[in-house]
Amino acid sequence: MVKPLTESITLYNGVEIPKLGLGVFLMKDEEELVEAVKAAVEVGYRHFDTAKIYGNEEYLARGLKESGISREEIFLTSKVWNYDLGYEQTKIAFQETLDRLDTDYLDLYLIHWAAPKYAESWKALIELYEEGRVRAIGVSNFQIHHLEDLKNQELMQPMINQIETHPEFPQNELHEYMKENGIVHEAWGPLGQGKTDLFQQPVILGLADKYGKTPAQIILRWHLERGEVIIPKSVRASRIQENSEVFDFSLTSNEMELMETLNTGTRYGSDPDDQERLKQTSIRPEN
Repeated sequence: MVKPLTESITLYNGVEIPKLGLGVFLMKDEEELVEAVKAAVEVGYRHFDTAKIYGNEEYLARGLKESGISREEIFLTSKVWNYDLGYEQTKIAFQETLDRLDTDYLDLYLIHWAAPKYAESWKALIELYEEGRVRAIGVSNFQIHHLEDLKNQELMQPMINQIETHPEFPQNELHEYMKENGIVHEAWGPLGQGKTDLFQQPVILGLADKYGKTPAQIILRWHLERGEVIIPKSVRASRIQENSEVFDFSLTSNEMELMETLNTGTRYGSDPDDQERLKQTSIRPEN
């Protein structure tokens, strides 16, 4: 096993989160996910990100167990889903997540979307944090107005906000807001989720050629230069390793400016302010 990928960012409460993690969104095949997790641990990954709605928390737990890594070496994140929002239900959902992950604490627990009752859920997360059942708490897919809403209620500030971010959608305004307020920016879909032609962009191809890196590695390095945590998803061992090899070079300020020219303002995931979707996903399935 190689040296762990431990380069980290410190949250405002002093907890360190590894800059690189493995996201397991859309990994529905148990054996495939287990093997991906084991490959990631072997390469040095120590940060893993899942969610209740992914339906694979048990698979992640199995992968980590079979990897032989100790719980204390892992930074483990999960998220509460929209139909579990509300003070009491969030606490129930948290315990169910702990059970599925076969652990007695989380390193980070997030509200997945700013769906109805998110403020009540945030109060539950604060209590879970104060009880020591989770080392850090945050949100996902929150806009500035959602963060301001929590602030106006004089509630504890989220330590992190996990949001869609890639060169075509850098979220500059939200990025700067979080930077000014001490909220760590975590990027999901950091490579555009395969929904973009970023890998063919001349700017990226030129930098890849200059540094002897792949287009994906250039994009991931761009995120790191911005001070973001990244959780690229892959089930292939070779790609998992490739995504980890981004700590041995840097982009210059001029190159970062060049990357900014790729900003098209294109969001590929759901709109955090799509109220109809938020309401629909807050309805618990009957089964």
